[in-house]
Amino acid sequence: MKTYRKMLKEIRNYIPTTPLEGEDQKLILDYIKTYGKKAYNRKSLAAHMTASAIVVNQTHDKVLFAYHLIYQSYGWLGGHADGEFDLESIAKREIMEESGISEVNLLYPNIASLEVICVGHHIKQGTIISDHLHLNVSYLFEADEKLPISIKEDENSSIAWIPITQIDKVVTEERMIEIYQKILKRI
Repeated sequence: MKTYRKMLKEIRNYIPTTPLEGEDQKLILDYIKTYGKKAYNRKSLAAHMTASAIVVNQTHDKVLFAYHLIYQSYGWLGGHADGEFDLESIAKREIMEESGISEVNLLYPNIASLEVICVGHHIKQGTIISDHLHLNVSYLFEADEKLPISIKEDENSSIAWIPITQIDKVVTEERMIEIYQKILKRI
């Protein structure tokens, strides 16, 4: 189980792969410096820490994506830190909760990507959520595409193994396509 300090060190030591990612890293670190452990809770309304995962199959030619109800797009799996600091464990748990897949392995041994993601206002479970930022830490996992998968009806309407070459056709958010492509370069 990673502690607050260990997670902060991992974020600080991460080497960005693009100029934008370097700026995102600065923003994330500044926010954590300002708000401390509160940054890991979605009660921090303007911005909060999240963990996401790209899951590829064993031949590395498909990704496991969910069709998200809020975003009306296929995309990665992940969730809010909600007071926890071990973002890798959160990403792994979210994979299992959102896809029903029973086993995944970390493919890339460290943080695969950092990003600040603008989330537009939306309604979740009857509650209005204002525009805010996800201070996101991403991981890269691998899973057997033959394992059973299932949807999480309150969050997504479909879960599927999508050919990597088709990402730009099923993802409607241009910024997310860039993020997915950046992470997949780690393979």
